[in-house]
Amino acid sequence: MPSFPHPESVTICEINRDLITADSLSDDQAKEAYGKSLGITFTPIPFQSDYLVNTDDDTGVQTKTVLQSILSGSLESLLRPNTVKLLPEVDFHGISWHQHKRIIAFTSGPNQVTVCDYDDSGKETCILISESQRSVKALEWRPNGGRTLSVACKGGICIWSASFPGNAAPVRSGVTAGTISGSSGIRWTLVDILRGHADEQVTALSWRLGTPIRRGLGGISILKWSPTGDYFFAAKLDGTFYLWETSTWASELWSSTSGLVTGASWDPDGHMVLIAFSESSTLGSIHFASKPPSLDAHLLPIELQEIQSLTLSRGVEKIAWDASGERLALTYKVGEKLYEGLIAIYDVRRTPLISASLVGFIRGPGENVKPVALSFHDKFKQGALLSVCWSSGYCCTYPLIFH
Repeated sequence: MPSFPHPESVTICEINRDLITADSLSDDQAKEAYGKSLGITFTPIPFQSDYLVNTDDDTGVQTKTVLQSILSGSLESLLRPNTVKLLPEVDFHGISWHQHKRIIAFTSGPNQVTVCDYDDSGKETCILISESQRSVKALEWRPNGGRTLSVACKGGICIWSASFPGNAAPVRSGVTAGTISGSSGIRWTLVDILRGHADEQVTALSWRLGTPIRRGLGGISILKWSPTGDYFFAAKLDGTFYLWETSTWASELWSSTSGLVTGASWDPDGHMVLIAFSESSTLGSIHFASKPPSLDAHLLPIELQEIQSLTLSRGVEKIAWDASGERLALTYKVGEKLYEGLIAIYDVRRTPLISASLVGFIRGPGENVKPVALSFHDKFKQGALLSVCWSSGYCCTYPLIFH
């Protein structure tokens, strides 16, 4: 039977398909449930939850999606802006785990980002703020680039980098460095600002080798590189989406009959893409029939029977897929009030096709709470590690331990 949390409880973790709950948030409860076996507890991080309020003055805002370059050590804007009215279903990426360390960054206010290093003995948090960092919509750590974080905001992209005593991060000429100091000696410095066209809103980020692309990418809400770099997936605000191969830079246009693409995630091997839609509780799985650079692919449905029968869901809002491929987290549009505000956790199998089995539901802290962003750590060895920003003003991390 799938685990269902009592309405007055909060979820702590998963142990072998059993989602453990407690009466309230507590480090003691976490230590007892999983801390002794993992050697660490993930203390919930409080933040101001009013960032959910739309801070844009315009009824329609300019949206720009940026494909970035790490060849020259800096990012470069490659695409022209497209003026669109942002849809409420768009899932902006508000949480990012560092690929190699237990450091998490998340949007914690309209114009700010909170960074927490769980490997630091004091679990210190730093809040990154700058006059140039307005209306934060997405953030992503630079892979294999130390502690460098890109933040998508209104007017461009802010690049922050950690400095250590005797090793200051270099600041690009012309940029006014904003520095945030922590008690452990780490200083976060605003090292670069990539200005966009006029005051456009940047909504999606992805670090990879830079190649200018001048067609088919206006008004993008989601941009996902495959783990191998052979493909990338781009979803647009009009309900269409593209598959690109990165050898000859050919692309294939797809269209959805189930509303807007609200989430997408690659499997660990880069052989398939999992897609969620705003007007369907059935997921889609795109399987490639041939090796790269072939774009020959098939879209197959993944039925989530319990989501349909238990929650009476009309569509999926957000998805996150663990890098091991074994745990899937998703939020949904609710028809049944009993299941409102919960996160569904699925056990996933990928041989030969994707199948999903419901493990249970995660409940966050607070009354009438809603998950607003979620993301997995890519390199958690003991299972999966899911972080969720809740509308009650807490960023909670859940070890999903399975053998």
